Amino acid sequence: MPVEHSSVDEIYTEGDALYRAMCAAIQRARRRVDLEVYIFECDELGQRFVHALCAAARRGVRVRLLVDAFGSLWGVPARVERELLAAGVAVRRFHRWRWRSPLRYNRRNHRKLLLVDEESAFMGGFNIHRLSSRELYGEARWRDTHVRLGGDLVRQASESFELFWQGRRERHLPIRLSAEQVLLSNHNLYARRRLRRVFDAALNDARRRIWLTNPYFVPDHRMQGRLVRAARRGVDVRVLLPGKSDVRLARWASHAAYTRLLEGGVRIYEYLPRMLHAKTAVVDGDWASVGTSNLDYRSVFLNYEINLVSRSATLCAALEQQFLADMTQSEEIPAERWGRRHWGHYAAEAIGWWARRWL
Repeated sequence: MPVEHSSVDEIYTEGDALYRAMCAAIQRARRRVDLEVYIFECDELGQRFVHALCAAARRGVRVRLLVDAFGSLWGVPARVERELLAAGVAVRRFHRWRWRSPLRYNRRNHRKLLLVDEESAFMGGFNIHRLSSRELYGEARWRDTHVRLGGDLVRQASESFELFWQGRRERHLPIRLSAEQVLLSNHNLYARRRLRRVFDAALNDARRRIWLTNPYFVPDHRMQGRLVRAARRGVDVRVLLPGKSDVRLARWASHAAYTRLLEGGVRIYEYLPRMLHAKTAVVDGDWASVGTSNLDYRSVFLNYEINLVSRSATLCAALEQQFLADMTQSEEIPAERWGRRHWGHYAAEAIGWWARRWL
């Protein structure tokens, strides 16, 4: 049996570098370009992608664009969709609003995935909007993480994209969880439970450290319990969260979990310079995850997500180094100070926790 080769060829923490690499890959494409994204804004940055996609389609490349109907509701206006279609780009909006099935509109495609030929794939937390570009948005641009994949991971990404493009999410993808690196989607109930089991196992098996970075951190009671139990058995558990959030209600909901975690020995840090949107995890320096999943109710039970789970020493080391760099620009939340917060915070936390299933 041939040995499968999977690789992470590049890690991106700056949007400008990522977007240049993505557009360059699209410009080099000869056979196919598949782009799947939650938020696609036709601002200055989005227009670059529109032009690149149209140019690729005009030179004979098969180009498909899948955007979420909610996330890109205003981002891809009808005139831009007509421009794409006229150039030969196939465009679909995931879960358009339908009066006969209104609840499906709440099941959003939160994935971010670009496939170019059979050579490379890009995935992670970056959407396509100017908020993530230093050139366009300045020093306040969002802090995020994306990776470029090679080898067998490109095939896995391609199979996952096809399920969503064809609307065949009931299918099971053959996944070898023993592989050094694997892409895990939650496209159906079985896959959703598998992804949750993989994360639970990593937390349960941790012996030295658990370092999590997440923008919308609203862990359920089970996840809170796993983190607290790890901290109490001597694991260095640190959670890096945004000090500035674009969704105030989500920040309130996140604060509702602080008390139990801090009292249980979990260390919480808030990133201060700008909006933190990265979704990464590193456990014991030999297990890592990069992807689109937030640690909240929506990602666990409603949204469609995709994550790279890896035991690559190179990737783990790079993510740990980035985590430590982010911590130098963060403030730790002391348990004793948190216990003395203003009474108004309690009311906000209660509201956020009550609304957590709709954030």
